[in-house]
Amino acid sequence: MNMLLLTLVASAAVLAEVQDRPLESMAAELEPTRIVTYKTVGKRSLKLHIFEPEGHRNTDQRPVYLTIHGGGWTGRTPRYFYPFAKHFADLGMVSISLEYRLKNPRLGTTVFDCVKDGRSAVRYLRGHADELGINPDQIAVSGGSAGGHIAAGTAMFDTVNEKSDDLTVSCLPNLLILYYPVIDTSKDGYGQAKIGTRWRELSPVDQVKANLPATLLLHGTADTLTPFAGVQRFHNRMIESGNRCDLIAFEGGRHGYLIFDLELFAEAMLQTQRFLEQNQFLPISSSP
Repeated sequence: MNMLLLTLVASAAVLAEVQDRPLESMAAELEPTRIVTYKTVGKRSLKLHIFEPEGHRNTDQRPVYLTIHGGGWTGRTPRYFYPFAKHFADLGMVSISLEYRLKNPRLGTTVFDCVKDGRSAVRYLRGHADELGINPDQIAVSGGSAGGHIAAGTAMFDTVNEKSDDLTVSCLPNLLILYYPVIDTSKDGYGQAKIGTRWRELSPVDQVKANLPATLLLHGTADTLTPFAGVQRFHNRMIESGNRCDLIAFEGGRHGYLIFDLELFAEAMLQTQRFLEQNQFLPISSSP
């Protein structure tokens, strides 16, 4: 294969990836209102990438939409989920894309550290509600794929906490919104090899209990990475435990289905908006 042909093939592959991930182009054009440190671990400062509504003041008491990017706990950055945060900031929420430590054997960081960071972030928001202009009793935590797992962990994994955290401040969110989440870390789901022998401690489907936040799940039925069967089991166990859990199944959807199509992304954002409205995080709109 000559050099020209190789260049054309490579260019076509890059174009296909860009077309397949339209949210990345959208994210590249967005910038948060401000970035603040919520936690320092060693020499590493972890940040909240905050999108504030127009005219926001620290005397406000806005509801919060905290979102957590995916990437198998090993990749991506907060920018990946900027479009999610910006959407809900435009609707009047203080919206935040979370930076967290990624799993890295060389640095000694694990999936447990990812979960600790998510829980620390919620505690920071509650503890700094006044200066951020947010309502500490209206914190919705969302995430996609591994980020959905971390989001669930803010509500479920009670023993996984940073030693430096003030445990008198609750990290229990008021709502959970989980997009195609890692929900079952057994051999039938995703993540057992990355977590290790303690996988059950970080398996949301195995940690369901009563008094969890109202939860919205969006998941594709043809997801082979985080199989739909695990989400169904989670949904059933949530209901059996007396929790509200709404499952929106996208027929034939692959893993991450809503990030590959702007129309599906818009539909998912509208479905999320309705859930927020139902739980009085947003005023009821006239959207169909």
